[in-house]
Amino acid sequence: MSDSLLRVDEVSKWYGDEKVLTDVSFDMDRGDVTVLIGPSGSGKSTMLRCVNRLTEAQEGDIYLDGECVTDPEMDVNRLRREVGMVFQDFNLFAHLTALENVALGPQRVLGLSKDEARARAREQLEQVGLADQLDSYPAELSGGQQQRVGIARALAMEPKLLLFDEPTSALDPELVGEVLTVMRDLVDEGMTMLVVTHEMSFARSVASNMLFLDKGQVVERGPPEQLFDAPEHDRTKAFLRRLTETES
Repeated sequence: MSDSLLRVDEVSKWYGDEKVLTDVSFDMDRGDVTVLIGPSGSGKSTMLRCVNRLTEAQEGDIYLDGECVTDPEMDVNRLRREVGMVFQDFNLFAHLTALENVALGPQRVLGLSKDEARARAREQLEQVGLADQLDSYPAELSGGQQQRVGIARALAMEPKLLLFDEPTSALDPELVGEVLTVMRDLVDEGMTMLVVTHEMSFARSVASNMLFLDKGQVVERGPPEQLFDAPEHDRTKAFLRRLTETES
């Protein structure tokens, strides 16, 4: 248990009368890549947002490094420094350059000087292959480049855990690969990542563990070879079969 980083313990969530998560539980060790899959509306993105409390779980608890982050006394700002998030729609500030977008958090939240924050931002943008786009504004960048700025922005906070909410879903197909390449590099570097994605070949190649959610419940879990090659539940089989037919 000494390597455990994230524990989700019987988390449930409602929106009005609609229950979108029901008793979801899983654990992640440091360096793990856990991938959540399932049909649209199955609660995957809601689960991510509960981890960094962009959405509040109504039942259950979530622990990061042994600390209960669902405790009302938890410092949410500190939590979000430790849990970075990459959104599907980039969420960049249009009036700031790539460098300024990435430097903003380290300067305002971490208290780095302007020069320190910009140096860190430059380093992270170089890491995601954007050393030549430091002074570009979001409107001047492709979708794939904007998403890579979003990843650099999350990395600049030096988080313990990175959340990815369908990071390629808003991209044209030819731009998906450049974002997945950056994510693979992070996996190789040992970053702990909780990922919602429909990119099944990517999930199969990088996941330590996968959870199939349907109607807010964990239907099946296991390593990728189990879910892809020998799924136990009919709902899992049907979901993966539909994805395979779509891809072909």
